Amino acid sequence: MPDLCIVGAGPVGATLALALADSGLDVVALDARAPGATLRGDRSLALSHGARLILERLGVWASLAEAAGAVTPIVRIDVSQSGGFGSTTLDASDAGLPALGYVVSYVALQAALDRALDRSGVDVRYGVVVDRVETAPASASIVPVAGGTPIAARLAVVADGTGAGLAGIERVRRDYGQVAVIGKLETRAPHGGVAYERFARGGPIALLPEGDRYGFVWTLDPGEAQSMLALPDDAFVSRFAACFGNRRDDFLRVSSRKSFPLVLELARPPVSNRIVTIGNASQTLHPVAGQGFNVGLRDAWELKRAILAAGRDAVGLRPMLEAYAARRRADRWAGVAFTHGLVHLFGTDLPFVRWPRGVGLAMLDAVPPLKRSFTRAMLFGA
Repeated sequence: MPDLCIVGAGPVGATLALALADSGLDVVALDARAPGATLRGDRSLALSHGARLILERLGVWASLAEAAGAVTPIVRIDVSQSGGFGSTTLDASDAGLPALGYVVSYVALQAALDRALDRSGVDVRYGVVVDRVETAPASASIVPVAGGTPIAARLAVVADGTGAGLAGIERVRRDYGQVAVIGKLETRAPHGGVAYERFARGGPIALLPEGDRYGFVWTLDPGEAQSMLALPDDAFVSRFAACFGNRRDDFLRVSSRKSFPLVLELARPPVSNRIVTIGNASQTLHPVAGQGFNVGLRDAWELKRAILAAGRDAVGLRPMLEAYAARRRADRWAGVAFTHGLVHLFGTDLPFVRWPRGVGLAMLDAVPPLKRSFTRAMLFGA
């Protein structure tokens, strides 16, 4: 019986598997995709400096950075609201770092992690779709769909958000009633590594430097999102520029437009008897401020630390799981509160809300210790 069975070998599950590869523990990872494939199309991921440190420790970062166009540094983040005063700029030089974060291709990151898994010798079993995870006092039972043979392990780590039933864990869902429209934008002038978080009247807009273009995430009501997706490219660029305002006005061309619904999903509790959730299985966050993936990587890293601190005989026991949950509680809830709060605080254009949030942005920009604390939380978590 393996010590751990990781359900999902996507970026978060693969991170945990690699972190434990030399631990002496018997680790099995299950993944629904075929070897070398991705279940989703390519998309942009915003990695914090803290996430880069994790990938460096796993020996993955160098391989990823060598792939042409796979990594774009973010050297500055411009945060502002349209139609109101108040803005702040977070700069890597103020933090003494080469970059605050990096925009990474999901496909390139997954490929780098897959190569590292191949070298590590971790037992990765592809093409396995998990239906549910059941528990007994001494083990968890991971049950595949279509009558596959269950796999018993001392601890089941669920690292993807595909909705497998988990004994003792409820998945709470909050639909924001919003849609994220995403795509790529070309600009007249180079981006210079500057990212934007713009709180516009239609909804938050994130611009992420990616290669020689920007990737964008635009939050809209479902009806407006469908209207925007139906526009010809030139008309879409004009509408986008008008909504974004004067912070940047040199948009030229758009490509690769698509959309997905925005929800908040939480595992309550994140641990149960012989089961622990990490990454999107534990919390699926609104993409505003790009926190979700970074919280998930920190889940994997801290779970590794909790497992090694407890020792092999304690893997999956309640004290180990409770110690992990307690260690992650502040960072997890900070990520939820931060993204959820931004959606509500900047999701309305009422004048009595616009003024105090402008004051908040101005204070953040004017008080260096406050800005340093905020930047550190963005880079490394709570």
